[in-house]
Parts: sequence; structure tokens; C-alpha cells
Amino acid sequence: MSAEEGIKRSGLAPKFWEEKPLSKLSKAEWEALCDGCGKCCLNKLEDEDTGEVALTRVACRLLDDDSCGCGQYKIRHQFVPECIVLRPDNLAAHAYWLPRSCAYLLLWQGKPLYDWHPLISGDPETVHAAGVSVRGKTLPEFEVDEEYWEDHLFEERA
Repeated sequence: MSAEEGIKRSGLAPKFWEEKPLSKLSKAEWEALCDGCGKCCLNKLEDEDTGEVALTRVACRLLDDDSCGCGQYKIRHQFVPECIVLRPDNLAAHAYWLPRSCAYLLLWQGKPLYDWHPLISGDPETVHAAGVSVRGKTLPEFEVDEEYWEDHLFEERA
């Protein structure tokens, strides 16, 4: 979501994520699952031998470090063509790199959402208060050469 728009969670059925499989969610329900942490917008390093993925503090150029939202969400592919649109039909292919705390990953794995998730708490600030988001922790990708990304690994908290 864009930094200005925020994630819309009003008007949705209570605990819809517990009642419906991911493949049956409406677009609004799917979008509401995003906790707004910003971790998926961090650049990643993948070990060629093990396939293990590490998050870096080096963020996509469109990430707003304060809101943890995309500054150009609706038109992001004009600026970042490789930005992945996560959907129920491609979740399995991308699960390996998703942050451990990601609601999409948790539900796909059959796990519950964390108490700090805005759908549980009712407050989009709880993800930041819990220290789970990247708020204030990122570096813009245009300031760090890719060869130095490994110097800026992000320790994930779930």
C-alpha cells in the first residue's frame, strides 16, 4: 500500500482469515492481511549453495521508512518492474523468501497471526510498537552498493 493510503481493514468480516482459505479471499481481504511491516520491501541476499535468504536493511527505493508503505504502490511496476505481486496462486513459489512474521506465510503454513497484527489488535501501529517493522531501520538502495549489502543484514523479529 502507498504511504498515503495505508492498508484498508474496515468493513471486513471479523476473523475472515480464520474462516476462508487464502484462495477464497477477496482482493480487499487479501490486501488487509499485510501487516505493514515493510520487510518484504527489503533487498535480499540468497546463498547460492543453500538457498537460504537473508534480509538486508537496504530497502527498495520506493519504501517510505516511516510508514513502511510503498510510496508508489499502485504504479510501483513502472519504477520497479521486478516487484512481486503476491497472490494465493504464487504464494508457494515465494514462501522461501517471505519474512517469518508475514501473515501470508503464517496462514499458508496453518499458523495463527501474532497478537500485534493489526487485524488482531485493531491498530496499525502495533506492528511498529512490537519492533517487528522496519520503521527507522532501513537504508535507501541508492546509498549502498550491492557489493556491500551483506554488511547491512537485518535481524528479523517475529
